[in-house]
Amino acid sequence: MNSLDTKDPVLTMTDVEVSFGGIVALSGVSLEVRPGEVLGVIGPNGAGKTTLFNVACGLVRPQSGTLGRLGQPLTRLRPHDLPRLGMSRTLQGLGLFDRMTVLDNVMVGADRTAHTGILAGLLGLPSSASDDAAVRSTAMATLERLRIDGYAHRLPPSLPYAVRKRVALARALVSEPTLLLLDEPASGLSSDEMSELGDEIRSLAVSPTGSEPAGPATSVMLVEHHMDLVMSVCDRIYVLDFGKVIAQGTPDEIREDPAVLAAYLGNEVAHED
Repeated sequence: MNSLDTKDPVLTMTDVEVSFGGIVALSGVSLEVRPGEVLGVIGPNGAGKTTLFNVACGLVRPQSGTLGRLGQPLTRLRPHDLPRLGMSRTLQGLGLFDRMTVLDNVMVGADRTAHTGILAGLLGLPSSASDDAAVRSTAMATLERLRIDGYAHRLPPSLPYAVRKRVALARALVSEPTLLLLDEPASGLSSDEMSELGDEIRSLAVSPTGSEPAGPATSVMLVEHHMDLVMSVCDRIYVLDFGKVIAQGTPDEIREDPAVLAAYLGNEVAHED
């Protein structure tokens, strides 16, 4: 089981620069995700949020700048390196396999460096029975944690959208990551469903009061445009504008930043209770 027993940031970016065909997507971006926190990244369309997320996941390699994890440099990061590094991600789209059960979908997300027989089992190839049983048990426990174990043997297309979103989250959590990267997890959810998602995200990390989470402590980096969710679950927030960080701080500090209010949040968020 992963644990956060270090004070080193679980992810750092330093002076990251990314350009596409002469268009600057990120310019001198630096940030850090601290152990046991929920970090939000916000900004309007075109601000660079998706590019930043893709850099963190190894999908985009910056032209300059550095990445680090737990005090060690991350060089040539690739998406398939994430499980080995104790990292996991969700997609804007669900990315579920429609012809596989919910349980099997979640099992696919298990750390392949620790459970070599998962794919072999799913494909009907010889594999370790003990590995398969262990992964199945962990996957069921993850579904129970998200209160969707009753759907374990259903196919994703037969489920409500909010349940499928939880299945995607379960698949990201089954490897027990110490850093979870969430890419617009609230898209398509109702207000009530978004509130439930917020409760679940907060339960993953160590709270500011120091209370223990329901499962292994997981830091979260959240890229999201729903401000009510961001303000309610994040410990700190970075604000991007045209590829640059223009503000960072607690939700209260971001609410009170005149430049942020004018550019992104507006009076509605500024006056939220």
